[in-house]
Amino acid sequence: MAAPTLESRPAAATAPAGGAPDGLVDVTAGGRPRRGPWSRVPRRVRRLTGPVVLLLAWAVASELGLLNRDLFPPPLAVAARTWELVVSGELQTHVGASLARVVVGTVIGVLVGGALAVVAGLTRTGEDLLDSTMQILKAVPNFALLPLLIIWMGIGEEPKIVLIVLGVGIAIYINTYGGIRNVDAQLVEVAQTLGVSRWQLVTQVVLPGAAPGFLVGLRLGLSSAWLSLIFAETINTTQGIGYLMSRAQTMLQFDVSVLIILIYAVAGLLSYALVRHLEHRLLAWRAGFTGVAA
Repeated sequence: MAAPTLESRPAAATAPAGGAPDGLVDVTAGGRPRRGPWSRVPRRVRRLTGPVVLLLAWAVASELGLLNRDLFPPPLAVAARTWELVVSGELQTHVGASLARVVVGTVIGVLVGGALAVVAGLTRTGEDLLDSTMQILKAVPNFALLPLLIIWMGIGEEPKIVLIVLGVGIAIYINTYGGIRNVDAQLVEVAQTLGVSRWQLVTQVVLPGAAPGFLVGLRLGLSSAWLSLIFAETINTTQGIGYLMSRAQTMLQFDVSVLIILIYAVAGLLSYALVRHLEHRLLAWRAGFTGVAA
């Protein structure tokens, strides 16, 4: 049977004049589908759309009288109160004290949790000795330990830092340990077949494979750090945004209470941006699904 000639091929397979066949992208005309107006906006700007919409909805609801101004002050009233606290220097003092506690507790928590995860993830003996204890600590709410920490360590900075370390360290341990144990066993076998040393196996195969789990733990750990700070700064302290919130609730300063909520929201957003930056830097080798372009 003779092979079909060019003339005998279906007409639908030929490109029409001025474009590609139906359903195909004309690679000679650029090779990319047209981008809509939304996709032309920078991603960083688009990510702020949600918070901006919430602020606008808050302002509109306040102007329309849908929100009680005495119980839920409008944005302008909160901004005016913020300026007063900034001018007096009170806001910087409390935010600086809280930020210092979070930074110290987070750094220690990452180091301790990461080290324990590596020991438990790489060795069965480490898993037998550590994993059960860490799972128990995971099940115990951190704020339930605060009274005991105060009794054991006093009312200084130590119990506050330890509470943050526990929150961050447990999140780092759980996710990093899971990331190590979820490394593809075939990659480990291939590396061993190629004759790599144990150190090379750990640093070039296992730990890079566990990096996504570590970053997930860091994201959860930063959230846990700010949450732990709320409980730590409401007891036996005179500085910190947790103390400022507790005082505002006692004195019925609703504008200050809303301001503190906004500060926690901004802190969470900045923490999320930090982890995303680390993901772009540390996981550049991984080609993951990034969503469908709208």
